[in-house]
Amino acid sequence: MNTLRQSLWIGIAATCLAFGAHAQDFKIGFVNTDRIFREASSAKAAQAKLEQEFSRREKELVETGNTLKTGSEKFEREAPTLSESQRAARQKQLLDQDREFQRKRREFQEDLNTRKNEEQQLVVERANRAVKQVAEAEKYDVVFQEAVYINPKHDITEKVIKALNAAVPK
Repeated sequence: MNTLRQSLWIGIAATCLAFGAHAQDFKIGFVNTDRIFREASSAKAAQAKLEQEFSRREKELVETGNTLKTGSEKFEREAPTLSESQRAARQKQLLDQDREFQRKRREFQEDLNTRKNEEQQLVVERANRAVKQVAEAEKYDVVFQEAVYINPKHDITEKVIKALNAAVPK
């Protein structure tokens, strides 16, 4: 019985030693995707592209909103002096303008969100290629993108950003 226990403990100890030796060869990395979206040149270029693409429509919406606000304030000031039919007509006109403004604002937001998702997907695809490139070059066994806690020595985000920026045509 004692021989069996000794053999079992020796087997467990040998397994632990073998696993410990193998675990030292196991290389883990971590990538902070938020930081990539903030610092990578391709992410910055995508943001600039979106701003350029949507700035005109955004400016028009702001101007329309200001015009609507001014018209509403004017109506509030003049309402007591208007006849009932004039007040009702102006109120209907303001409501129609507001409804149209809200529709255009929703469309703008939907279009912006769609384009933003498209651009972010392109950045994610490029970033994933850069992560794979760094992981293969430095022989990482696994690279995580989400973690509750990560020791900074495992963070390869800077290397990935450099690889991503190097891959972007200037």
